[in-house]
Amino acid sequence: MEHLSELSAAPPSPDVRYMRLALRLASKGLGRTSPNPAVGSVLVGDGTVLSSGWHRRAGGPHAEIEALSALPNPGSAAGATLYVTLEPCSTHGRTPPCTDAIIAAKIGRVVVGAIDVNPKHQGRGIEQLKEAGIAVTIGVLETECALLNVGFSKWVTAGIPWIIVKVAQSLDGRTTRPPGEPQWLSNNRSLRLVHRLRASVDAILVGAETVRRDDPRLTVRPSMAGLQPWRVVVTRSGNLPAGAKLLTDENRERTIIYRDADWMDILKDLGIRGVTRLLVEGGGDVLGQLRDQNLIDEVWCFVTPLLTGGDKPSFAGAGIERLEEATRLHRIRYKRPGDDVLIIGHVLRGL
Repeated sequence: MEHLSELSAAPPSPDVRYMRLALRLASKGLGRTSPNPAVGSVLVGDGTVLSSGWHRRAGGPHAEIEALSALPNPGSAAGATLYVTLEPCSTHGRTPPCTDAIIAAKIGRVVVGAIDVNPKHQGRGIEQLKEAGIAVTIGVLETECALLNVGFSKWVTAGIPWIIVKVAQSLDGRTTRPPGEPQWLSNNRSLRLVHRLRASVDAILVGAETVRRDDPRLTVRPSMAGLQPWRVVVTRSGNLPAGAKLLTDENRERTIIYRDADWMDILKDLGIRGVTRLLVEGGGDVLGQLRDQNLIDEVWCFVTPLLTGGDKPSFAGAGIERLEEATRLHRIRYKRPGDDVLIIGHVLRGL
């Protein structure tokens, strides 16, 4: 048993340690780089981090180029190891191929987290590096690297965004609030997490009833903001208050209204606009429709220790006839912001 304890407490390998650093850098790009993926990179020589970088915006330098440009001495890349969360690009788009720069810098080894799902790049960058005599290791923290870019992967393969639904509810599954009361059931710590989530997406969607009842702004706190996400409103009637903040504030040009539109038409149009991660903040009718049509990919559910009752369930819709039809989650995480409990999970497909 002592031997097993020692094994379980063993420090991570250098490859894992440096890839974790690259992942932390990559996560800064969520909500800033779409429709490009969020990518981080770390350049290491003789056990020392020489430089690092992350993809900051679409059209800007990729993570690998950021790391190479940050080197105090460009020649120090020769023989070094480059850690990158996603396979380096091998084609000329808005920027030249990263594989060319890696080869030119005479890097000795490249460690890749996940392979690019884009058919234009998939595996080609790896082959180019190998043909140039560079040692390549694939699949270090592969799951974590792939999960970071689930939105990009879905957008590339299906043309529509990854759909995250966020709900803040009472213990009895309600979002009911008396008229004139604050629009948040959850506490300020939960609200900070919501703003962090908003900063990681490309668009935030609500129904017309939420606009009429709460008059939300759907903005990101300035300290977290990269780009202001699109604000999306779905409405059957088109009856929206003329003075609504979404229609009149300084970000009004970032508001899109879909009237009496089919969900797939909405999602495809958002995909055309480069939206890879869509956050849906309600209300219950909207969330119920998405659940009924099996369109939800990820759930963020804040549960606050209140009992409210009332006629505002967090998820409405048609509901299920048999328990086996229920939406089930996996990759579940739990957080406790103050007195609230946050449950995060991905929808389990294929049952």
